Parts: sequence; structure tokens; C-alpha cells
Amino acid sequence: MRLRSLLFVPGDRPERFAKAAASGADALILDLEDSVAPKRKDAARNAIAAYLAEPRSVTAFVRINPLDSGLAADDLQTVLPGAPDGIVLPKAEGEASVRQLAAKLAGDIAILPIATETPHAIFQMGSYRGSSERLAGLTWGAEDLPAAIGAATSREADGSYTAPYQLARSLTLFGAHAAGVPAIETVFPDFRNLDALAAYAARGRRDGFTGMMAIHPAQVPVINAAFTPSAEEVAHARAVIDLFAANPGAGALQLDGRMVDAPHLKAARAVLALAAD
Repeated sequence: MRLRSLLFVPGDRPERFAKAAASGADALILDLEDSVAPKRKDAARNAIAAYLAEPRSVTAFVRINPLDSGLAADDLQTVLPGAPDGIVLPKAEGEASVRQLAAKLAGDIAILPIATETPHAIFQMGSYRGSSERLAGLTWGAEDLPAAIGAATSREADGSYTAPYQLARSLTLFGAHAAGVPAIETVFPDFRNLDALAAYAARGRRDGFTGMMAIHPAQVPVINAAFTPSAEEVAHARAVIDLFAANPGAGALQLDGRMVDAPHLKAARAVLALAAD
């Protein structure tokens, strides 16, 4: 499942579904949680169920309401007959949450937890490893956690994250890689500022994230470009791999005047895997 870009769409705005599907996003996240007012939940469920009942050309996740919200059971009852490709799980708290949701699913439906939205969740990052074969990745958010602990904001004046939320981001990154699943960067709220988005997405790719969530179709091409290796990156990766193939047993070699060793070889293989996807 390719997950460079995952585009949120409010579940009660079915007139936006087709445009979102045509955006080039690798996956849609049809939302039943934060973007849908309480009195609109039933309408959103029914709209998503109708969309899922039709043939679709793009991967479709559904973000349900939290498992302890009293709403998740109705969410699942309505959308699961349409066999969504995955469920986005908000307020996830590690292995226990994943297993609880997995027990309600059938077929090949995947689970993508939002892993940083409660204080307890922060201490569960290492538990996702081995939690379920349904685990499709880990992602995070910077809005619910500060609200949960009474923080004024998660960001500095320049828009960068304050230290606690830098930690949440980092733990998500390492938790995903420990579990062997994609690490998905959180959304960039200023959807009109595509230059800033490009820089933000590039930092995510640099740090080890392999995809990112979006809140507007205009963000999708920028995100896809950021998380797709360039021709230069692919050429360099192939050169590293070919060099080690030509020198079996070597621990360190020189390429273009620089030393390369086992970590460079592993990184090169990762680049080619990402390019192949």
C-alpha cells in the first residue's frame, strides 16, 4: 500500500469526494471525527457508506471516532460493509487500542493509528511492534495533545513545534520504524502556503518519514514530490549498491570522493524501495 500522501475529506461533504479522489493522493481519509459536527455524524456515515459501495480507484481509509467515544460502534457498523481499505484510529494508545479495533475487523482492512493524542499514548510507542498484521503505519497530531494537558499551543511563534511536541513527533517516527511500518508526517495547516509546505515535507522526508497527511487537494502534488526520490537520488543509490556488489565483503568504500559503508548501503536500498513503490 503506497502512502506518500493521505488526503482528509470531511465525511459529510460527499460533493468533495470525487475531487479528492482525482487529486493524485495515494489515499483518502474519509473523516467521521473532528471535521464532522455531532449532529452531522449520521449523514457523514451514510455518505461514506454510499461512496464505499461504488467502485473506487484510490485507497480509502475512514477515520472513525475514538473507541471510547460511544460513536465508534455506529461508525464501524455503517462503513465496514463497504470494505474500506483501512481505518484511521484517533486517540490510539498503543497495542491495546490496535488489538481492540482489529478484533472488530474482517478481511484485509488495515489500521493506521494516530499515536500521540493523549498523554498515555506517548508512553505506548514501543508497543505497536507486533501488535497486529493490520498495522499500516503510524502517524501523529499536534492539536489534541496540548488540549489534553492544558497547554496553550504546540507551536512557537515561527510555527515550529515546542519541545514536548517535537518529542511526540520523534517518538512516532521511531515507533513506526521499530514496528516496521511507514511513518506518516502530520498535516501542515496553512494550505495556501505551498512553499512552506514543501520545506516542511522535505524535513519530514529527511528525518525518516515516508509520507504525510494533507487537508487540501492543492497540497497533494507538493507532498507527492517531497516523498518521491529524485532521479539524482535514485542514480546515487544505484551507484552505492553497484559498488558494494562489485566489492563483496568490503566494509567501507569510496564513491565520488566520499566514504560509504553499511548504513549508506541500507539507505540506498531504502531509496530504491521507495522509488519502486
